[in-house]
Amino acid sequence: MLYRDFGATGLRHSALGFGCMRLPYDEGDQSKIRESEAIDMIRRAIDEGVTYVDTAYGYHGGQSEVLVGKALRNGYRDKVTLADKLPVWLAEKPADFERLFSEQLQRLGEDHVDLYLLHSLSRDSWRRARDIGVLDFIVKEKERGRVGRLGFSFHDSYEVFTEIVDAFDWEFCQIMFSYIDTDYQAGEAGLRYAADKGLAVVVMEPLRGGKLVTGLPAEVETAFRELHPEWSAAEWALRAVFDRPEVSVVLSGMSSMSQVEENLRIASEAGEGNLGEAERHALARAKEVFMQRIRVGCTDCRYCQPCPYGVAIPSVFSMYNNAYLFGDMQALGRQYAGLMKAEKDASRCAECGQCESVCPQNLEIISLLKQVHAEAAPASQE
Repeated sequence: MLYRDFGATGLRHSALGFGCMRLPYDEGDQSKIRESEAIDMIRRAIDEGVTYVDTAYGYHGGQSEVLVGKALRNGYRDKVTLADKLPVWLAEKPADFERLFSEQLQRLGEDHVDLYLLHSLSRDSWRRARDIGVLDFIVKEKERGRVGRLGFSFHDSYEVFTEIVDAFDWEFCQIMFSYIDTDYQAGEAGLRYAADKGLAVVVMEPLRGGKLVTGLPAEVETAFRELHPEWSAAEWALRAVFDRPEVSVVLSGMSSMSQVEENLRIASEAGEGNLGEAERHALARAKEVFMQRIRVGCTDCRYCQPCPYGVAIPSVFSMYNNAYLFGDMQALGRQYAGLMKAEKDASRCAECGQCESVCPQNLEIISLLKQVHAEAAPASQE
C-alpha cells in the first residue's frame, strides 16, 4: 500500500480509502447489508494497509454506520482513521446537530470519530447550516474530544467551493473528481485551490458510481486496450486520480471482495505521476467521448431515494444515459417498460421537489424526468 501526506496535518494515510456507501446487500434493499461479507471486505482492506474508513449518517438507510462499527471491533478500530459526516440538511435548530451526532456515535459504538465532515455542502445548505450555528457546534465537539479533524464534503460550483474553503479553518475536504470531472463542481481548479491552502483533499466517485467501469464506449475501450490491455476500466479510472499529487486519499465504494483485491493492488502500484503522456492523452480523449454522450449528470448516489411517489429516479436516469452512451434505444424501451409496470417510472412524479432539494449534483430532476418519459415511454411501446 502506498501512503500520502494528509494535507498540512502532519499525518499520512493510505492512498486508498474504503468508502462504505456501496457495500453488498440483499433483496434490492440497501439497508439489508450482507454483514459477514461486508465486514470481511473492510477487514481485508485494513489488513493490507488501508488506514482510512469513511461512512455517513444516511448510507445504506442508516445501517452503514452500524456495520462499520462492527467491522472495527476486535482491534481494527486502532488501525484506522474513522471519518463520518453530519447530515446538515436534517437540522432545523442548533440542538439538532448534537442529537444527530450523538445518534451517529451510538450507531458506531464509539465515543469519538477521527474526522468529521459537514456532509454534501452546496451554497444553500452551507449558508443555512452556518447561520444556525454549525461551526460553533463542530468547534465545541473538537474541544470536547468527540471529533478530531474538521472538514466538509462538497457538491456545487467552484465559486461556492472557494467561499466555503475560505470561511473556516478546515483541515480537509472531500470532492467529486474523476478523469471526466476535471471541470465539474470543484473540479481541477478546486483540487488545486484546497491543496495550495494546505487542506487534505479526499476524492469521492473516482469511478463515477461505476459508470467508468462497465460498458465503455467502443472508442474508449479500443484506446485503452491498445495502450494497456492488462488494465481494466477501473484501473484506468483509479490510476488517473492517483496520478494527481494534490490528492490525499481516493475513496472507493467497493461492493465485492474481488473489487477490494483489485483496488488494493492498484493502490500499491499507482503513485503520484504514475501515468505518462500517452496515458493522459487517452484519458483526455475518453473524457471527450463521454461528455459528448452523457445526457444526465447523475452519479447514482441515491440521496433522492426514496421518492414519496415511488419514482426510481437513479434507475430512470441510468437507463437513459446508457441508451445514449451505447446507442441502444431499444434497450431503453424494454427497461422503461419494466419501470412502468412496476409503477416506478417518471410519469409518477408529482413535482413535489423533494429530490431536487437533496440532489448533490443540483440536477433539475423534475424537468429531466419529463424529458426522459417523453422519449422512453413511446420506445417502451414499440
